[in-house]
Amino acid sequence: MLPLKVLAIGAWFGVLALLERCAPASARPQGARRVFRNLALWAANTGMNPLLTLPISVAAASISLWNRPEMPIWAALALDLLVLDLWTYTWHRANHEWPMLWRFHRVHHLDQFLDTTSAVRFHPGEVLISALARAPLIIAADIDLASLLLFDSLMLASALFHHSNVALPSPIEAALRGIIVTPSHHWVHHHAIRRDTDSNYGALLTIWDRLFGSWSQTTRTPAMPIGVEGEVDKALLELTKAPFSSNSTHVIKRL
Repeated sequence: MLPLKVLAIGAWFGVLALLERCAPASARPQGARRVFRNLALWAANTGMNPLLTLPISVAAASISLWNRPEMPIWAALALDLLVLDLWTYTWHRANHEWPMLWRFHRVHHLDQFLDTTSAVRFHPGEVLISALARAPLIIAADIDLASLLLFDSLMLASALFHHSNVALPSPIEAALRGIIVTPSHHWVHHHAIRRDTDSNYGALLTIWDRLFGSWSQTTRTPAMPIGVEGEVDKALLELTKAPFSSNSTHVIKRL
């Protein structure tokens, strides 16, 4: 199962990377150092996954405090995916609204260009905290491990897609955006204007942004500045230390 997942995600990454070069939404230069920073953070999180993050999820899924009513497999799977996607929306929003969580999530937003590598640029501390925070939900909702693994695979595939620098035809983009998170929807979330940064929190489905009033009406443009308002990206070592900096002004701005 794992080799198949790696093959599928690798193929999807390759397709998106090719499309980014054939039909880019923005032609601004990226810089090799930026790509290195993103991939280095991804490598750290990948190494941590079998040691910490995956065991946390497996342990939580193995705990059964109650049994849900019998239902068809497809219905149980759909329910699990909806619950997990709603949780991811809620958790993502909390990462923007709670200063302590923003300290870690800010590392993701400091990227000043978006492409497929942005999808895997997260501080290891955020990944670990997210796994710990999700564990009680897995237990309380009696979520099956198979559903969890499928959701995480869909999440990664979706993140690669909606962070990608791919210009989709406008009618296709608009149709997809009504259901799933697309590049134009998520790029606005990375707009270096706080009112937009604090919007469009969806991970898989866009319905949560509509239901909870976090849908931004801003339209993405190729020249849209990306990043954190008033800040610039940092070197890799600075990014790893950033959440623990005592003199950071970004936390004060979130209070």
